[in-house]
Amino acid sequence: MVDEPGKIQARLSTFDTAMVVFSLVVGIGIFRTPAIVAGAAGSTAVFFAAWTVGGLISLLGALTFAEIGSRHPRAGGYYRVVADCYHPALAFMLNWAQTLMQGAGAAGVAFIGAEYLAPFVLPTAWRTPHSSLALACALMLVLLLLNYLGIRSGARTQNLLSLLKIGMIIGLASLALVLAPRVASVDVIPAKAWGTRFAAALIPCFYAYGGYQMTMNLGADVKDARKRFPLAVTGGMLCVIALYLLINIAYQRALGTEGVAGSKLVAAALSRATFGPSGEALVSVAIFLSAAGFVNATILQMPRSFYAMAEDGVLPRAFLRVNPSTQVQEIGLLFFGATMLLPAFLLGSFEKLLNYVIFTDALTLVVVASTLFILRRRGTGDGGFSMPGYPVLPALYILCLAGVATHLLVTETRLALVGVAILLTGWPLFRLGRKLMESTA
Repeated sequence: MVDEPGKIQARLSTFDTAMVVFSLVVGIGIFRTPAIVAGAAGSTAVFFAAWTVGGLISLLGALTFAEIGSRHPRAGGYYRVVADCYHPALAFMLNWAQTLMQGAGAAGVAFIGAEYLAPFVLPTAWRTPHSSLALACALMLVLLLLNYLGIRSGARTQNLLSLLKIGMIIGLASLALVLAPRVASVDVIPAKAWGTRFAAALIPCFYAYGGYQMTMNLGADVKDARKRFPLAVTGGMLCVIALYLLINIAYQRALGTEGVAGSKLVAAALSRATFGPSGEALVSVAIFLSAAGFVNATILQMPRSFYAMAEDGVLPRAFLRVNPSTQVQEIGLLFFGATMLLPAFLLGSFEKLLNYVIFTDALTLVVVASTLFILRRRGTGDGGFSMPGYPVLPALYILCLAGVATHLLVTETRLALVGVAILLTGWPLFRLGRKLMESTA
């Protein structure tokens, strides 16, 4: 029997998509990166400047990708738009690197969530690195199963996890601002060091704000995508920025900038300062739910990239199969599950993962964001959403990303070169895939 490509039907609402945006951005970063940002900033002013500017630049990115998604609402849009505007080979290389990064990143988030949860669900004798790994794998397998049941099942799971996460972040921050004693900060830094420290603090902020761009892969799943997609992306990002500023104000007031810098698990430290030792259990559950939301959002959207690559003949036609009743790409879902579960055994430190993810992301975002200029020149999707401030604001966004990539290339050269090497391995894989498809055609 000849496999026929399935047809993806639009079933996601504006709210569904906004919740995906929220959870793609709010993974584990806001519970870990504030300590890195505060350590790099060295002062309260630089700390909040980095979070504010990082949020504004990311909002520009969200608007840029909202217009691209509105003009180019296709399944696997993050791959498809590069293939259509440049070349399928470049699109495959970028998505090959992104797939490995997204799978490993999702596994890392699941692992950290499991570490927070383990003390409250496992006896003391069972609390080993292996038990945390087992919990992380169990979380990934449960979410894979829920998404296997159907895209609506995955979306409902996403909405529930996202709403719980929003409620917990607001609740923790608000109660901390009211109940926790305020800690004064002494954080004067030399004026000449302000720019260097600001640049260093901005990089982890970009990590915490990143992820919104991957919702382009759901372009074909969103009802009336040209109108609803921009609303969902913008609304989701404004929610993220507001919540990030709120929780960081609570971190700084309760712990001081130095205290934030010295608290690797800063959310747990904030909870202890607010509620005492019993508060750690509350924040641990919140972080686990946050991790689950991020992993689920990643599982929900990544298989659509494989669909687009299979359309171009660089992945087997099996990746085109869509279950007509559930709208699930069963082969794509299983493949992405493998890219999460296998790296779970090989992960290093969170900080090194952060630098690898940011460098790879920055390179990819520069290329994908630049397609907006090509789509506008061609007149593709005219009549839909148009971001304000074009062409200055999208160009500013691209320059900021290029600056981040350059900074990491200089400061984390080895990790950056690993990212480049993985990117380049996509070329022979693309050629091999094309030849195999041609030989079986």
